[in-house]
Amino acid sequence: MGKRIENIKKGIDLSKKYSLNEAVALVKKNATTKFDETVEVHLKLGIDIKQSDQQVRGTVNLPHGSGKTKKVAVIAKGEKEKEASTSGADIYGGTDLIDKIAGGFMDFDVLVVTPDMMKDAAKLGKILGPKGLMPNPKSGTVTFDIERTVKELKAGRIEFKADPQGIIHAVAGKASFPEEKIVENVHAVIDAVVKAKPTASKGVYLQSIFLSSSMGVGIPVTLS
Repeated sequence: MGKRIENIKKGIDLSKKYSLNEAVALVKKNATTKFDETVEVHLKLGIDIKQSDQQVRGTVNLPHGSGKTKKVAVIAKGEKEKEASTSGADIYGGTDLIDKIAGGFMDFDVLVVTPDMMKDAAKLGKILGPKGLMPNPKSGTVTFDIERTVKELKAGRIEFKADPQGIIHAVAGKASFPEEKIVENVHAVIDAVVKAKPTASKGVYLQSIFLSSSMGVGIPVTLS
């Protein structure tokens, strides 16, 4: 892997910033592993993550999907459990599913919970929290709108959240995607992050953009 990365770096001028189209072309060209690498966009924000009023978190519907079909689990009861069964959820249930997850079941990528079940599901926090799987209203995974949420998650809705360094790391598709689809996905991510700017954030909000594949190097992208 070391030699491969060194060879990739030889073909990239890391001292300059590339247009988004140029960066996408370079990412696709250098995604040479035997599997279809994920394309990632990394946004450095001018926020103080230690301040509660400067947290940045949200969701975005990628126009061309993420390239991965998510396995969605739903905790609900009554009519909402029936709605989960007809909306395409892979796993659904009530307290029985909560107990199953508490016992170690983790065969899902996203968990959606109706608000009336959150009190029962709260005990899963210690298990799901460290894995980033605990439902949260800000990520749209605590909701009564089960049908729409499941369909959006299946179609490519992703969550973004600033890390402790104030950086957003988000999926923008697969290296096998046509360039224009990756570009449109990246634009969707950037637009969503800009709209999520906290009012308490001062100065330059969007400070830098890098594009990479999961096994590639970060390519600086011009902010314009």
